[in-house]
Amino acid sequence: MTVNIDKLIITTPVATSASEPVALELTGAQALARFPKVISTLADGSVRFTAPTKGASSKSTHRTRCEWKEAQYWTLASADRHRCHQVMTLTQVNHAQKVVIAQMHVKDDDSPVLKVFWNKGKITYGFRPSFNQAAPASVTLLSNVPLNAVFAVTVQVSDAGVLTLEAKCKGISASTGSLRMNSNWKTQTFNFHGGVYNQVDYTSATAASDASVCELSTLQLLHS
Repeated sequence: MTVNIDKLIITTPVATSASEPVALELTGAQALARFPKVISTLADGSVRFTAPTKGASSKSTHRTRCEWKEAQYWTLASADRHRCHQVMTLTQVNHAQKVVIAQMHVKDDDSPVLKVFWNKGKITYGFRPSFNQAAPASVTLLSNVPLNAVFAVTVQVSDAGVLTLEAKCKGISASTGSLRMNSNWKTQTFNFHGGVYNQVDYTSATAASDASVCELSTLQLLHS
């Protein structure tokens, strides 16, 4: 099944311009046409996301990404259920062996509700029950998720702010159960993110070959 990212927004590891070195954002259709070295459609319809560890990043970090995100933000109350389902394979990972693979982000803030990581062969996550609280400790959800293994990650949240995260690899599944968002999230707007976001700062000594690469074979986004 072909993964359609044309109308999503892609944050690339490519600089906006020679005079503006921050990460370029553009639509999926534009990214596929202009930057096949960092994002491309494979023969089976999957989309490959490539994030060299050393490259363009956002103004607040020295961490690169090749990440999709929804173009439109939404509130919890706008639908009974909000769901993001990805099936993906990590084929390469940075030297720190840690990358963000999914997020439930909040508009105009750098403290998302949920971050999901691939971390040294495990799926881990950090969940914020309250808006703008300090970074939460990471919790391991699923072990034994090696490079080149197909795995699935599903985030679902209700209009009442009850969130679940599920992961599956090689026939083994795990779920967080119900994670409850506090009422101070209700006035915020959100969007889902996915792909690869390196969790290591680049330096002048970072090797050009250091990178994270994923192949996304299924992407389902639902608000209903």
